[in-house]
Amino acid sequence: MSLPPANKIKILIVEDDVYMQLILKQFLSNVYETEVCVNGMDALTSIQNGNIPDLIISDLNTSKLNGLELISQLQASDFFKTIPVIIVSGEDSSEKRIMCLNSGADDYIVKPFNPAELEARVRVILRRINR
Repeated sequence: MSLPPANKIKILIVEDDVYMQLILKQFLSNVYETEVCVNGMDALTSIQNGNIPDLIISDLNTSKLNGLELISQLQASDFFKTIPVIIVSGEDSSEKRIMCLNSGADDYIVKPFNPAELEARVRVILRRINR
């Protein structure tokens, strides 16, 4: 099955660093509908209020509710547990990647990253969930 039209795909960016928000939004908004939240709590509230994304890209270490806590909250909900999450982090350790993947993250990308690689990973996940 092919992907739905890109303008219908919504990506929620959870990032507290303004510079990284701009990079992600600028790169992704050319293809996808994007929303930015500065922390996991704002993201969870947005989702619970009906702004349900097709994919979440979350920094690991945001305030109020970090990336792993956000994943945990999503997985506790029958309505939101299938939303895929890509964790982005400046921490480049096997232990951290394994912990995130075992906690339910669909992918883990180390900052700084190549935007083309992020796009490829987003497409792989979206292709997988739309089969």
